[in-house]
Amino acid sequence: MLSTILTKSFSRDTALLILRVFTGTVLIHHGYEKLANIENFADAFVRPLHLPFPIFFSYIAAFSEIGGSWLLIIGLATRFGALAIVGTISVAIYHALVTSGFNIFLLELLLLYFASASSIVLTGPGNFSIDEVIIRILKSEESEAIETLSKSAVSSKVNQGKQKYTKGSLFKFLQENILSDISG
Repeated sequence: MLSTILTKSFSRDTALLILRVFTGTVLIHHGYEKLANIENFADAFVRPLHLPFPIFFSYIAAFSEIGGSWLLIIGLATRFGALAIVGTISVAIYHALVTSGFNIFLLELLLLYFASASSIVLTGPGNFSIDEVIIRILKSEESEAIETLSKSAVSSKVNQGKQKYTKGSLFKFLQENILSDISG
């Protein structure tokens, strides 16, 4: 039992689970706050960057934080969710640098979110995720399909070896397989 808990794989997967769930849980409220007052968010954060369509980009930021957080928490399309968070947090880091300079008090939380989401993008969700379950199902179906194909390929090669035709039987082969469909 203790050896199972102390293995690298179990420790790594547990650490990724903790990182995913806590990052998603703590970050999700930022997206809901944006949706609660989207105009205020657009005025305070998007318009100062002189981006076009500030309301549209505000909704994109809110939904990427909410959707990305939920994807992290449940472990489904985890890298995609983490990548959405990385994009939104990158813009937030840029906003903080442009408006306040290198203010560590503003940047520290953003940098932690960025580091967490980047780590998940680079390492994946780990074994304790829905992504892993889907991958295992697909791999088992793939291996079954490969096994079935290899068996049928071997069987067809054996049958081809048994059905070698001589020059005299070429017409007979054509008549049985091709000409019979035309004449009948």
